[in-house]
Amino acid sequence: VQLQAFGGGLVQAGGSLRLSCAASGRTFTNVRMGWFRQAPGKERQFVATIWWNTGSTYYSDSEKGRFTISGDNSKKTVSLQMNSLQPDDTAVYYCAATTPGSPILRTRVSEYHYWGQGTQVTVSS
Repeated sequence: VQLQAFGGGLVQAGGSLRLSCAASGRTFTNVRMGWFRQAPGKERQFVATIWWNTGSTYYSDSEKGRFTISGDNSKKTVSLQMNSLQPDDTAVYYCAATTPGSPILRTRVSEYHYWGQGTQVTVSS
């Protein structure tokens, strides 16, 4: 499985960005896709996840209401729409996928087997 994330960039506080992650390599069923981010000097942290089969989503508390994760099955793409961005959102954003399994919620880095290369998001004040 290969994941390629793109769409990062520089935006002013209060602005929006849309990240996308293109997946390839196998049929995506019974898979959970997620977005994580890692700021300089900090651990990689969970942002949002979607269960590929149903589109069911879950967000970390700090992103709830500002970020929206969505999937396009036909294009095998998962996107992260980010609104009301703040300087604290500055980080490298990674998309990730689990191995096929159950739909239980997974928010830990160790629970995701496949990772994209990351895309930089910088929010200026």
